[in-house]
Amino acid sequence: MLSHWLQKTIYRLVSRQCPLCHLPIATHQNSAWCETCLTYFAPQPRCQQCGLPTLLNVPQCGQCLASPPLWHRLYCVGDYIFPLNHTVHKLKYEGQFWQARNLSALLAPRIDEPAPLITSVPLHWQRRLTRGFNQSELLANQLSKQLINATCDHQLIKRKRATPQQKGLSKVQRKQNLQHAFALQRKPNQKHIAIVDDVVTTGSTIQQICKLLLEVGVERIDIYCICRTPEPKD
Repeated sequence: MLSHWLQKTIYRLVSRQCPLCHLPIATHQNSAWCETCLTYFAPQPRCQQCGLPTLLNVPQCGQCLASPPLWHRLYCVGDYIFPLNHTVHKLKYEGQFWQARNLSALLAPRIDEPAPLITSVPLHWQRRLTRGFNQSELLANQLSKQLINATCDHQLIKRKRATPQQKGLSKVQRKQNLQHAFALQRKPNQKHIAIVDDVVTTGSTIQQICKLLLEVGVERIDIYCICRTPEPKD
């Protein structure tokens, strides 16, 4: 008969382990994380339009009432803090492609009015060549599989020019950095479209894409992102 220690060792080797606490995930559970660690990703009160934290869930916060963004609604998993930022980093910079499926599984149940057409924030071909993939495209592909009647079109928007990374720039610098960076490849065949990005900070990137879509008659634009972070102070 196997010793108790050996039984535990074999069980750990053959069972799925939670990437955060490294304890086995229950066999009946269909998540990448254990039930305890899933609480890290529990929804928090947010403004439904801009996605920033609020005391209570509200359709629009004071900022959105005063100066509404070009999109209708923003859906996210949480703030750019541990463990969510850690998981996004593994997807984006460590080539852990399967994290796109795991992260999308956290986001998809929160999207109560899915758009029939999903597109992703495009990378310039030079950056895509360096990185090898577009993380937003991977997320969009997974979301289209997990949402009802949703399809992807990654050729809708093209990035015309390479721009310095947005990280570390102020809101004004981010906006200037993205001037004329995108172009619409063709007119979409849907009036309700979702744009997927991994992290939304000032919203400068998606605002530029929203302008292009609104100009050709799109009536509603939603944003699907994993992390929503407050704007940096200028």
